[in-house]
Amino acid sequence: MEHVPALDEPLKKSLGPATAKVMAEALGLHTVGDLLHHYPRRYAERGELTTLSDLPLDEHVTVVAQVADARVLTFNGAKGRGQRLEVTITDGSGRLQLVFFGKGVHKPHKELLPGTRAMFAGKVSLFNRRLQLAHPAYELLRGDGEAAEAVGSWAASLIPIYPATTKLESWKISKAVDAVLPSAADAVDPLPPALREGRGLLALPDALRQIHRPRTKADVAAARDRLKWDEAFVLQVALARRRHADTQLPAVARRPAPDGILAAFDARLPFTLTEGQEKVSREIFDDLATEHPMHRLLQGEVGSGKTMVALRAMLAVVDAGGQAALLAPTEVLAQQHHRSVTEMMGDLAEGGTLGGAERATKVVLLTGSMGAAARRQALLDLVTGEAGIVIGTHALIEDKVRFHDLGLVVVDEQHRFGVEQRDALRGKGKQPPHLLVMTATPIPRTVAMTVFGDLETSVLDQLPAGRSPIASHVVPAADKPHFLTRAWERVREEVENGHQAYVVCPRIGDDAEQETGGKKTKASAGNGDEADRRPPLAVLDVAGQLGAGPLAGLRVAVLHGRMHPDDKDEVMRRFAAGELDVLVATTVIEVGVNVPNATVMVIMDADRFGVSQLHQLRGRVGRGSAPGLCLLVTEMPEASPARQRLGAVAATLDGFELSRIDLEQRREGDVLGQAQSGARSSLRMLAVIDDEEVIAAAREEATALVLVDPELDAHPGLRTALDALLDEEREEYLEKG
Repeated sequence: MEHVPALDEPLKKSLGPATAKVMAEALGLHTVGDLLHHYPRRYAERGELTTLSDLPLDEHVTVVAQVADARVLTFNGAKGRGQRLEVTITDGSGRLQLVFFGKGVHKPHKELLPGTRAMFAGKVSLFNRRLQLAHPAYELLRGDGEAAEAVGSWAASLIPIYPATTKLESWKISKAVDAVLPSAADAVDPLPPALREGRGLLALPDALRQIHRPRTKADVAAARDRLKWDEAFVLQVALARRRHADTQLPAVARRPAPDGILAAFDARLPFTLTEGQEKVSREIFDDLATEHPMHRLLQGEVGSGKTMVALRAMLAVVDAGGQAALLAPTEVLAQQHHRSVTEMMGDLAEGGTLGGAERATKVVLLTGSMGAAARRQALLDLVTGEAGIVIGTHALIEDKVRFHDLGLVVVDEQHRFGVEQRDALRGKGKQPPHLLVMTATPIPRTVAMTVFGDLETSVLDQLPAGRSPIASHVVPAADKPHFLTRAWERVREEVENGHQAYVVCPRIGDDAEQETGGKKTKASAGNGDEADRRPPLAVLDVAGQLGAGPLAGLRVAVLHGRMHPDDKDEVMRRFAAGELDVLVATTVIEVGVNVPNATVMVIMDADRFGVSQLHQLRGRVGRGSAPGLCLLVTEMPEASPARQRLGAVAATLDGFELSRIDLEQRREGDVLGQAQSGARSSLRMLAVIDDEEVIAAAREEATALVLVDPELDAHPGLRTALDALLDEEREEYLEKG
């Protein structure tokens, strides 16, 4: 009996070392199971011809088409007579020319006769203003058996087109799949039989056979439904086990005292909390009152009052005798948070001083650039418990920092911190502290994790009273230079009306090598090509040009990350106090900076920023009673994807909608790893945006199963699938949260 390889057998045993080497290097496929999970990208019908009318230039393509005509041309080469074979293929929608030269002419000349149908693969190039494939690889499509029955079955089936590379054409992958497909019978099914039958899903071996060798489109649909469930369910079980493990960890319940610092703070608030803030605060207080660690994500629009909610949570923990730490991604933001928290708390933040209120605590700032004496005092206040609240940057994570009783960690702008940094801070509690993660615009992985239900989620979707709308417009500086002139006029008008403005640039300047990550950028050739674009505009250059040109006479200052922290703080203080008209800055102002009098923001080279970043930046204006204006300046042409992205940002103020757009463009990245691009996604079938219903249903099933059998003792197949999904890096990632 023929040996059928197990799914974890190396491919070299089934396919030979040469093919296995190419599979590993080009596609990252190492085992039989890897190859069986390398699904077709699409299917061509044997009777149908693939569209040739809009092939992408410079991309490797696989097409199914029919030979219309073929002719050999002779020409005089340097060494005598030469030959060129020109073959025209057609699909009814368009025609494409194939060319073969020299010794490569003979075989295709015999095989590619008019009327022949074949698959062709190669790189699309342009010659004499016509698209062509030079020396394409090809596979003739013909029935193997002479019997009408064999020909009929051949004609009816679908041709799988696999994600391929120049070294490995789709049909070679297809032949390799044929060699290992019998081993699909050995596939261990991760889905419990009751779940599979209850939802009418195929068995896994059948799904693998149908995804690779479907006879009908219904076969493909049934296989895809089943394989999506595998991905969603196994991932949900991983997350459900982690949530279950969290509930088993001990944590100190933190309940606010009825007449403590939180009650005193609330009594002084000059405004009423929004319904959303009240609701979210209740969810957080309920979590804090339990004896296992809170693990909650607070999503809120820019300016929805997340800081107020987080401060009330921190005060509740201080009431209960614990300490709270707020981790901010930059010194500017840490200082801004410290300033706004102490202003909101007033004498409640002056614990241990003569002016402190009766139930006051101490609020300390800890950043890397503090003087030695101030730093020593802050560390002392933390270890003795004198300071109930500490606000800082990653300096909080250093070994020297010790807490008296850390009860709550608040992480602002979660995507700025690595998992290790958050984990190091959580490790500073005597028992695991509660964790609150805040984000204004969920970036793709955060959205993915949220959809997958890894974190308990609270949403703030109301803006506090008194917030003004922000108008956003794209300024096409190359197509319409007068629009940019008008933008600077608008800035002057706002300043003349007593307001202030931000101008944001992607780069600091002075040091192009450092700023572009060590890559020199060629000057623009005007064709919009990334490689030929000029370097991004720089703060130092733009500030000088504006001060001497369109904004002459206004008080213009710069702010960027290479300035000394005291200088940065001084510039922010002067801008907040209204002593400056225009602040030309990098993205250091992206989060948390709060100057209600700033009403206009001009973002230069806006196409160089991500969707989430643009939304964050825009949130710095319109924070007072006057309406905000955000101008997105770009030189990219109208039809480019970058311009479409900017148009999407200008069209909506809804951060959740923008995060979906961002996710659709960038894919979800590896939701279990640290990469945030789509390059190494563990999802092959599942798309976070399109398959929310499958994910939600899988979450319910996984939660119920883990509740009954957290160790998966009764589900060995599921355990195996989980081990395959969670390599060491991902397991560690999940453990750390």
